[in-house]
Amino acid sequence: MSKLIYLDNSATSYPKPESVYDFMNTFYRTKGVSPGRSGFDAALETEEVVNNTRKMLTRLFNGGQDHNRLTFSYNATDSLNLIINGLVERGDHVVTSMLEHNSVLRPLYHHTINGTIETTHVPFDIEGYVNPKDIEAAIRPNTKFVIITHCSNVLGTIQPLKEIGAICKQKGVLFVVDGSQGAGSVEFDMQECNVDVYCFTGHKCLMGPTGIGGSYVREGIEIKHSRAGGTGVRSAHLAHLDEYPYRLEYGTLNLLGVGGLYAGVKWITEQGISKIHEKEMDLWDMLVSEIKKINGVVTYCANGRENKNPVVSFNICGFEAADVGTMLDVDYNIAVRTGLQCAPFVHKQIGTYDLHGTVRMSIGAFTTHDEVESAIIAIKEIASIKN
Repeated sequence: MSKLIYLDNSATSYPKPESVYDFMNTFYRTKGVSPGRSGFDAALETEEVVNNTRKMLTRLFNGGQDHNRLTFSYNATDSLNLIINGLVERGDHVVTSMLEHNSVLRPLYHHTINGTIETTHVPFDIEGYVNPKDIEAAIRPNTKFVIITHCSNVLGTIQPLKEIGAICKQKGVLFVVDGSQGAGSVEFDMQECNVDVYCFTGHKCLMGPTGIGGSYVREGIEIKHSRAGGTGVRSAHLAHLDEYPYRLEYGTLNLLGVGGLYAGVKWITEQGISKIHEKEMDLWDMLVSEIKKINGVVTYCANGRENKNPVVSFNICGFEAADVGTMLDVDYNIAVRTGLQCAPFVHKQIGTYDLHGTVRMSIGAFTTHDEVESAIIAIKEIASIKN
């Protein structure tokens, strides 16, 4: 069997940098104790790594002056649930988009069917971008917040956050961003984009492991408690603590996850986020330009690299997306994602819902020219069977 060609980096980045594996191994073997709960040296050293990771991510997102408002969770879905559940109140209206992942759609859906809120889903244009004017038109007097993906996990389109943030600020509504596909992939500034809450996951472009994510909540934004538990400090206080980071952290942190995230953020910072992104987009250009020439291949919203992540969704006429994925796996050892990619409304709008979705290829920091070339050849050979 040939070496695996991994083109599913939008699901999780793989492989990780060697420095991430090495740091996690050494860190957990030498400092794998509970941080902040005790005063012995190992606990204090572990807490220092946790705090340094908060500081690194706060700087990376330009969140604000208080790094304690950078809180950790299991992943972006976990943080998005904490934020959504902590913001909504009966009678609120929420604006979101047709681009969203189920990590946003499902929490909002449950609040909507329970009669707590009303939700407006703004469509995207033919190129895969939400028009900020459509967001503005959707805002009502009772709109509590706008929640938008940083980047579509299906189409790779990076949304106009700065323009949307300016509208939200003018209208006096909160702006929440799902940064699952954007954090660590492109340069981003919460202050410049007027983002009030930014949720992220660690295992994608931040190059950390699975099981770690979080959010940054700007000062002045209050999130209600939706959980309660141990914090390691002020244990006699029966109510869960209000101050950050404890307000949105419950129980012992995923310490190994935080350590891996620390090493991952350090790596992408040293390499340069823009440099990594440009290299990935060069390979994306190569992939997209070649598969568009293949008879029977249909791509979606893949017209140019500006404001894009290295993701392409496509179908091959005559085949179900899942069957193409199986052939790529079994016959070529190429890993891709097929189906609806947890974003059903995207597929409803681009017309692929009834086709059971698309084939998605997503390029990562360690993808090579030869691997992309092999993927092009594989797609060409599969398409030739029925086209």
